Order: sequence, then C-alpha cells, then structure tokens
Amino acid sequence: MEVVFLGTGTSEGVPIIAQPEDFALDLENPKNWRTRTSIHVVMDGCAIQVDAAPEFRLQCIHNDIRRVDHFILTHEHADHIQGMDDLRRFCRLRQGNALPVYSTRSGLERVQAIYPYAIKKKAKSNYPAFSLVLMPKKLEIDGSIIRSTLLPHGEFHVLGLVFEEKSTGKRLAYFTDCHEVTEEAQALARDADVLVIDALRHQPHRSHLTINQAVGIAKSINAQETYFVHMTCDVEHDIVNKTLPEGVQLGYDGLRLVL
Repeated sequence: MEVVFLGTGTSEGVPIIAQPEDFALDLENPKNWRTRTSIHVVMDGCAIQVDAAPEFRLQCIHNDIRRVDHFILTHEHADHIQGMDDLRRFCRLRQGNALPVYSTRSGLERVQAIYPYAIKKKAKSNYPAFSLVLMPKKLEIDGSIIRSTLLPHGEFHVLGLVFEEKSTGKRLAYFTDCHEVTEEAQALARDADVLVIDALRHQPHRSHLTINQAVGIAKSINAQETYFVHMTCDVEHDIVNKTLPEGVQLGYDGLRLVL
C-alpha cells in the first residue's frame, strides 16, 4: 500500500491570505506550506483518490499522480470538493469511462448540484464523467477492502475510512474533518498500521479535533504510526512536532508512505 499526502492544511490553506505576523510560522520550512487536505491511496495497483482540494491539479502534478480508478468524497465542504472538475484528465485516461464517485447522500447531492454536466456514463470531449455511488459500509475493490463509518463534523457528518490491502493485510485509517471519533470508528481502526487524523490546532473548535484530543484518540486506537492533518496557520511544524509523543507526528504536503 502506498499513501501520498497531497495536502495537509485547513480550509484556508497555510499560510493564509495576509498571514498574521505574530504567528510563529517559519515560511522557509516547506512543511509549513499546506494546501487543502486530501490523500491518494494505492492498494495492489488500484488508485483511490480521497477528496479533491481547490489545488488538486497542482497537487497531482507535484506528486506525479498519473491514475485514479475510484474517487471518495468524505463530505461536501468546499475545500474537499472544489477540485473535482480536474478529475477530467483521469476520465480521459480511462478512455472516457465514468469515474466511480463514492460519498454520503448529502455529498452526492452536492456533487450533482455543482457538476451536473459530469453526471453521465461517458465523458464527452474534455469534460469529466462521474458515476455516483452511495458509499457502503464495506466496499470491496479487487479483493482489497475499504470500510466506512460516519464521523461528526459540527452539524455535518463525514466519511471515516479504513483501507485494508488484500496482498499485504496492511491497514490505513483516515479520519479527517471531525470533532469526535466514535467508538465504532475507533474499533474499525484499532491497531492499524497507520492512522491519519484531523488535528486542527491547540485551541478548541466546534467541528474539529484539537491536537491534544487527537493525541488521546491516537493512543486509544494504538496504530503503529499516526499522522496529523488539517492543521491551521498557527501550527508551526517543527515546534509542534517536538511536543508529540513517540509514534505521532504532523503530516506534511508531499509525504509518501509505503506500508
């Protein structure tokens, strides 16, 4: 299994427009430049893209992403959906065949509202083509499995995902954009090889986990490695990373893991 962190920043990106000068953010450190959060997962040769940030095109170019076989939208917020038009290139590479798009019911409704021209069986000319599918609890792809559960994110719910590769048995849990990780989600992820989890900032937030809350959940799940994502512009990579317990660290754009 291969996992590429295309983006690790919050909805405004990092640094933000008119970045406050009093925030201790070292912009000489490339790990403090965060595009909006998404990941790319390859299991036994099958490429699964999770979310499409506004920077999706550039993320794919910078990380040499050349194939998408399935697309999962965790939820319908702008920072996760606004790059989906750039999936058109991957549709062309599929000989114009529609790309399966999995999400919650509300996520699929938003895709249909924003991209009505893409809801079809075959791509025409340079346009994308999406085949909308309600994300099941268990999605089997060529023997590998993606399990899903709902996580609370303010007034919304997002998809929490656990990937299990057939050939290796390696497991990745991906819990972005949530203020709580339910008991069901923790049970699905327990003892995973890698946990990727929302850790917005130190200060409390009504729809995201704080860094301390994420550390507590990571301890409960007991993954071999844990990476935080969706950090704000006041999280300085090197400073915060030094405070985290063993086995837990901040993710960063371009991080590539081979499990």
